[in-house]
This record gives sequence, C-alpha cells and structure tokens, in this order.
Amino acid sequence: MDAIELSGISRSFDIKGSRLLALDECELRVAEREIVAVVGPNGCGKSTLLRVISGLLPPDHGRVLAFDSTVAGVDPRVGLVFQEPRLLPWRDVLANVALPLELAGISRREREERAREVLRLTGLEAFAEAYPDQLSGGMAQRAALARALAPEPDVLLLDEPFSALDAMTRERLDSELLSLWRQTGTTIVLVTHSISEAVFLSDRVLVMSQRPGSIIADVPVDAPRPRTLSGSGASKLSAAADKVRAILAQAAPEEAAA
Repeated sequence: MDAIELSGISRSFDIKGSRLLALDECELRVAEREIVAVVGPNGCGKSTLLRVISGLLPPDHGRVLAFDSTVAGVDPRVGLVFQEPRLLPWRDVLANVALPLELAGISRREREERAREVLRLTGLEAFAEAYPDQLSGGMAQRAALARALAPEPDVLLLDEPFSALDAMTRERLDSELLSLWRQTGTTIVLVTHSISEAVFLSDRVLVMSQRPGSIIADVPVDAPRPRTLSGSGASKLSAAADKVRAILAQAAPEEAAA
C-alpha cells in the first residue's frame, strides 16, 4: 500500500484578478517508510504540493489519497513542519509540543507524557520548560519537529525546515532526522533547495518543472544506509546528485548549482 498517492493534481490561485496555475497534473506515489525529497526551481509549487498532500489546500482537480483513503481537509495521519518553527512565544516547549494533542481533546496527563516522549526522541528533554526565545535556531526547529511527531503521524511533510540554519547545524539535524526515521518508521516527504541534502536523506529525489509545477523526473538514490557524507556510499550519493543537477540544468539552469 502506498502511504501517499496523487493523481492528476492541479492547483491554482487568484492573483489580482488573474488565475495563476501553480501545479499542473502532478502524479506522485510514496511508499510506506520511504523518504522522498522534492527539488525544483523557485516558485515551481513545491510548498503548494506539500500543502495539498497535507489537506491544507484542496486541489482544483485530481485526487489525494493517504493509505488508500481520500484526503479531504487536514488529516491527523499527516504532519507538516514549516520553514519557520512557528512556536507560540507564551508557551514553553512542552506546551508547544503538546498543542496538537490538546486541540485533539487528549487529557492533560496523556498529552504531557507523549510530549515528553517526543522531546526525549528529539534531544530536547532538558528544555521542556524553556520558552522559544531561549532556544537556538536548531533547537527551535527540533521543537517544531517534535510537535509534528506528537500526534504520531503516519506521514511527515517537511517544507525546508533547516534552510535558515548554518551548514554545520543543518548537517547535524539531517543526521538526527534519519535517526528519528529509523526509530519511528514514519514516511517522509521533504522539500529542499539543497541537492546534497536531498540525496543524503532520501530514497528517491523528485524533480519538478518550472511553474506550473509537475514532476518531470524520479531519481533513485541507492546509497546504503546508514549514510555518512564521507562513507562507503559517498560515490553513489555524488552520482545521484550529479544526475539531479543535470536534470535541473535543463529545466532551470539557475537552480542546478545548489
């Protein structure tokens, strides 16, 4: 069974009285426990694609399935992490992570137990009582990740969550994300502008066209896991990255050097 299936997805927006087509006939399948990265030119609809999968945006045309059932509105089986942490400044980390459980009507005891569990998983247990302004950028993003994991989603969507971080922090969080994936078994769809990040994390890299966005290539990454940037699979990671760059060079030359 596929975790996610998109068939003929199109989505447009009204911009100052004109209709802007963002996605055009997108087709996508993601298997259970798979990690799939999505790359493409600026403005090609990558973030829109994630919001359609999550149920935050309905498609104009086409069908979105999660585990063979139609996604119609926000789906509790699907978690979404945005580019910014979006933590509530008046809540401590524990309360921020527990928020989706609170909204779901889970008892205080249960939601705090679950929130502390995912804080341990993400290495933030010692910062449960800290407030967002007391966290580094990397810690804030881990808190946002913990919040998305708290409801135990079957699918986790990541919209460039580490793009604003420095290179060392980003590499560390990429490795931590893979560790979380091994522990939770959650299916992951990741949007990124970094080709090296895409191939390091994923089983497949999907390349999108210029707007209106559609999937124009599906590049497998057959490097063994667990992965390191300098390990035995580095040459396979490099080969996959070169292939993605070559495809982007044809679709959008300005994106191919990332």
